[in-house]
Amino acid sequence: MINLKSWFLLAILSMFLCTTLGSDAVDSVLRRLDSKRAQSVVQESAAKGVLQRLLPAHLHSFEFKIISKDLCGGRSCFRITNYKSSRRNSPEILIQGTTAVEIASGLHWYLKYKCGAHISWDKTGGVQLASVPKPGALPLVEARGVTIQRPVPWNYYQNVVTSSYSYVWWDWQRWEKEIDWMALQGINLPLAFTGQEAIWQKVFLDYNITTQELNNFFGGPAFLAWARMGNLHAWGGPLSQNWLNIQLALQKRILSRMQELGMTPVLPSFSGNVPAALKKIFPSANITRLGDWNTVSGDSRWCCTFLLSPSDPLFIEIGETFIQKQIKEYGDITDIYNCDTFNENTPPTDDPTYISSLGSAVYKAMSKANSNAVWLMQGWLFYSDSKYWKPPQMEALLHSVPRGKMIVLDLFADVKPIWKSSSQFYGTPYIWCMLHNFGGNIEMYGVLDAVASGPIDARTSENSTMVGVGMCMEGIEHNPVVYELMPEMAFRGGNFQLQGWLKSYSRRRYGKVNDHIEAAWEILYHTVYNCTDGIAFHNTDYIVKFPDWDPSGKTGTGISGTDMSNQNRMQQLAGFQWNRRFLFSEKSSSLPKPHLWYSTEDVIKALKLFLDAGKELSGSLTYRYDLVDLTRQSLSKLANQVYLDTIAAFHHEDAKALSLHSQKFLQLIKDIDKLLAADDNFLLGTWLESAKNLAMNSDDTKQYEWNARTQITMWYDNAKYNQSKLHDYANKFWSGLLEAYYLPRASMYFKLLSRSLEEKVDFNLLEWRKEWIAYSNKWQESTELYPVKAKGDTLAIATVLYEKYFS
Repeated sequence: MINLKSWFLLAILSMFLCTTLGSDAVDSVLRRLDSKRAQSVVQESAAKGVLQRLLPAHLHSFEFKIISKDLCGGRSCFRITNYKSSRRNSPEILIQGTTAVEIASGLHWYLKYKCGAHISWDKTGGVQLASVPKPGALPLVEARGVTIQRPVPWNYYQNVVTSSYSYVWWDWQRWEKEIDWMALQGINLPLAFTGQEAIWQKVFLDYNITTQELNNFFGGPAFLAWARMGNLHAWGGPLSQNWLNIQLALQKRILSRMQELGMTPVLPSFSGNVPAALKKIFPSANITRLGDWNTVSGDSRWCCTFLLSPSDPLFIEIGETFIQKQIKEYGDITDIYNCDTFNENTPPTDDPTYISSLGSAVYKAMSKANSNAVWLMQGWLFYSDSKYWKPPQMEALLHSVPRGKMIVLDLFADVKPIWKSSSQFYGTPYIWCMLHNFGGNIEMYGVLDAVASGPIDARTSENSTMVGVGMCMEGIEHNPVVYELMPEMAFRGGNFQLQGWLKSYSRRRYGKVNDHIEAAWEILYHTVYNCTDGIAFHNTDYIVKFPDWDPSGKTGTGISGTDMSNQNRMQQLAGFQWNRRFLFSEKSSSLPKPHLWYSTEDVIKALKLFLDAGKELSGSLTYRYDLVDLTRQSLSKLANQVYLDTIAAFHHEDAKALSLHSQKFLQLIKDIDKLLAADDNFLLGTWLESAKNLAMNSDDTKQYEWNARTQITMWYDNAKYNQSKLHDYANKFWSGLLEAYYLPRASMYFKLLSRSLEEKVDFNLLEWRKEWIAYSNKWQESTELYPVKAKGDTLAIATVLYEKYFS
């Protein structure tokens, strides 16, 4: 047995060798990937397409040109210069880049820092291009031009579950916008998971698995991410052939556009998740049935999937077949494949030799089909299962593949960076990632200081093996300031003044200089966007995640009511307990605690400043989005306080106060719903209609709408008296959902709470569960329509609500 001291010395030597060899290996990977890129003329045309869709009037104002890395010191870069020509109507600005992504990034940089423009998702206010001068009057850059190099080669994008929480109902029109946004943000390494079920169908049909047996394997459209990971099967399904065909065709368009822009898509590979029928066909194969993942009673209809061990020869055979079929379908477009066999699937022994053999087998399944394959692995397991993944186990896995053939995503580096505690992943190349969001929740939140400094600190640290930055959020289309800063870090080589950047951001986002707005953003930077407590989960506010809790129990919280300060009252509540990746379990004996990391009083001051800017900025879509979001956040935090006042009144047996506070809580839900209804970006109807718009027949329509409704509410299965363990995980502050779903649930609870006082009996938690679970199941099955167009004056409504609740 090797002792710990000897292991440590060997690890130091190994890390040094890995760092040196790994750098050469990464350079080799980059050269191979460069050889797979589209021709220069194709990329230049693709970049022009991005410009035409963004600024059609300026199509001839810019000239784009692909250049060699040799002109950029051997790295990826973009160069912005004034176009030198005496011809009339010639271009004004020349942007050169090593790929079309670099050219688009240069365009974005120019628009931001020379024209004061702003680009964000449509659902976060969209673009602010009014500040861009007309063609013929574009501002010149300095005579020597602007050259920006990437300090690290890759800018990664997506989480394996983003495809379900955000992209699931997208058509090509929406995907085209997203790929344009990606290019403008400099993203060159996107995950590309769409349509893989059609490939798996081809693979498993070759193994004589029937379509019916595959119906029991694939999840429904809104739950595909978790079926792919082997967490569940069949839930929300089956998948129709229409779905499989349409998604495969969509994937081909996605990959084609990514390739035209010079991106390197990351394709899926085999992680060992197999249909149950495979065990019957290969009875001697090493196939294990996994344990339950968050069902209420272990229902075998969707619980307990099957995993083929990487040690079995069949694993390599299936893995090779899957990648071969992808290459046949899409062409030889990438060498990088994602696989997360060990994510929430702990190996049966902690023997490093055994772990190394498993890792080697996983990689062999890729490399037999593509000899240049690179394994991209999420590093989440090293955080979520840190008791198992000690240094010897980590190193065994990370070194189980040839040098440079693995890249790790330091998935949660914005809060819990693993690179610091693992000696740079023991010499393995890694990407510094921001996780930021869970479940696609809507919550103003960020760690801007960590985002602005973390990647630079990691890259410049001793023996750094960092090769990129990335965004690994579970859901998108929220917190636009965070998603402008993070991708920009792919081009930031040294420290910069974040507060100055934020001042510039506020001017660009709204198209004007406004003292009130700049003061408001100064507050938001120090509060909402300065979370330092390390808590992973956000948006557990009582409106959207109503507590499943009996307040009449003996083990209460000791809440004393309004004599306690708001801040202290929130901090005194018992908290959530982290339990695996997707679940924060509620403790039955204590009241769950919404996450609060800032002074609500300060944020209300920021809201007042936003309102004061309304006269000048109310015509701006970006301003209106931010005003709605900030008002919503302030009212939601107030509702948490009101809920606690209600519970305190119950403990004090004060029926009048209980009625007063509970009615105020319910009124807050109604008022927030009205506020959200005034902005197109906060509507339930948009989500539901996008699901139904993909349907080809009435059966599809019914299934897709149920999937869409279920994911954002109950999520998974339930029983008569037991709500889903994942209920409200993907909660949303959307108009329609508040009044139709969250309001009735809270009303049922408070009604029973009042009856408990009146009749002097304990609160009947089971009765409430029964009533609201039945209501939820009915709502999930229902088909009533919700608005897809906003109604109301955003500024007027926000002003009234401020006066009503905060004045």
